[in-house]
Amino acid sequence: MLDTFREILGSLSRNKLRSVATGFAVACGLFLIIILQGTSNGIIHTFEQASRGFSFDAIHVFPGMTSQPYHGIEEGRRIKLDDTDSEATMSSFPDELSMAMAQISHTATSASFGKNNLSNVSLQGAQPATQQMEAVQLLEGRFINNIDLREERKVVVISDENREDLFKQGMRAINQQVRIDGILYTVVGIYKDDGMMSGNDFYVPFTTLKTIYGKGYDIDQLQLKAKSLDTEEKNDAFEVAFRRMMGARHEFAPDDKSALWIWNSASQNADMKKAEDILHTSFWILGLLTLLSGIVGVSNIMLISVKERTHEFGIRKAIGATPWNIISMVVLESIVITTLFGYVGMLLGIFFCEGMDYYYGNQTVDVGFFQSSIFVDPTVDVSTCIEATVVMVIAGALAGFFPASKAARVKPIEALRG
Repeated sequence: MLDTFREILGSLSRNKLRSVATGFAVACGLFLIIILQGTSNGIIHTFEQASRGFSFDAIHVFPGMTSQPYHGIEEGRRIKLDDTDSEATMSSFPDELSMAMAQISHTATSASFGKNNLSNVSLQGAQPATQQMEAVQLLEGRFINNIDLREERKVVVISDENREDLFKQGMRAINQQVRIDGILYTVVGIYKDDGMMSGNDFYVPFTTLKTIYGKGYDIDQLQLKAKSLDTEEKNDAFEVAFRRMMGARHEFAPDDKSALWIWNSASQNADMKKAEDILHTSFWILGLLTLLSGIVGVSNIMLISVKERTHEFGIRKAIGATPWNIISMVVLESIVITTLFGYVGMLLGIFFCEGMDYYYGNQTVDVGFFQSSIFVDPTVDVSTCIEATVVMVIAGALAGFFPASKAARVKPIEALRG
């Protein structure tokens, strides 16, 4: 075996240009497919990071105003949602929804701590499930719990931006008391401001807000969490059935879309997942085509190599070499070239992806009301790199096998004559 490898290395060193050309095709194919996959992952990871503060399985229902008469009631009537709508919704759609929750809010005049003031603070009546429903990312402390609701505690969860505005730098905000509309609330948690429109949202217990501001049974919106609405068709069917159910409860026409305004992020999530799949598949197709071009290049070079060595094969057969000796030698040469240069191409691709991550991974773009990273973790799994390299090695072996098997069947006299 050692002699065989020495012979292969000798053959490769005697034909440096041919060996380098074959290796270049292999390395380029693997280099490009890894870059394409890294770029695809970077785009997808960027989107996932930008949407981390969103709950894409949430459905928000807001009361509206009727636009058509119904059962003798004229149009233009304002719809009012109440506490019982959440229970009715869950009992009507147990298979489609995992959660239904009432939501109330109040715009406070100001919030202050010492001499620091904030205006136009929005108080959100929160329940423990609100954190999951709205994808609230806690940085410190805790969120509203059931004891807060039961005892109607005056506690509040504020954003990290509001903490910087109200408290001195380095000062611990947890357990401090802020004054909101003249009422003292104890800060129990800090959440991450996603840079959107929720920076001035102060989360207080649902029951506390309801009692202090006399909200009664009316609610501002109904928040639903989807469980099995993973396609556009299912979401459309759910909305039709939901409007029919709510229309029967609040006496408006089931097809009157002005009576209820529904923001269905679950439907948008299904569309975005489909777009991600299309993007990932497109990059895989481009990568495979690139890999195929490298395989074709290897095949052509190996075909030329075998044709140039027909005379050599004739001499080998004349002195006793079997067809398998010739085939195995060519196949091993091909495997050595594709393995060596494939590994080089794989390493270059990985280093290039790491370079993209280093130079662009921490850069952000400001789109006005929020900031987003340009490129997040454009890397490729090692298993994917190894699989692509193995495919190229197998293709290289086949590229050498077929022309070598044809040349091995040529009679020595004909090979020598050629």
